[in-house]
Amino acid sequence: MMGKTNDRGTIKWTSLMLPEHVEMIQEIWRELDRVEKPVIDEQQMEENSFALQRSMADNLTVKVKYHNGFDFSCAEVKVTHMDPGTKKVRGIDPKTKKVVSLLFDDISEVTVL
Repeated sequence: MMGKTNDRGTIKWTSLMLPEHVEMIQEIWRELDRVEKPVIDEQQMEENSFALQRSMADNLTVKVKYHNGFDFSCAEVKVTHMDPGTKKVRGIDPKTKKVVSLLFDDISEVTVL
């Protein structure tokens, strides 16, 4: 009876590969881990818009969950400007004081803190 083999996949071959090939394999792995941007329904978009407008009017901090191209990220923001023409939301991170700019279409959830 044959025992289980301990196959380490591509790990055992990477030392024999060119750096360009290793980079290509890592890029493929990143693509496989990619999370598609969900379609947000109109009710959720209105709730997000209302929370962002309330944040701007009352100088509140909001937690914004957004799609960054590969996965979801979260940011705490004090909204300073909403531009309906470019569909961008700008604000300031209260901890780092850095300017945050997000596309409204990438925002999936907004929570007032």
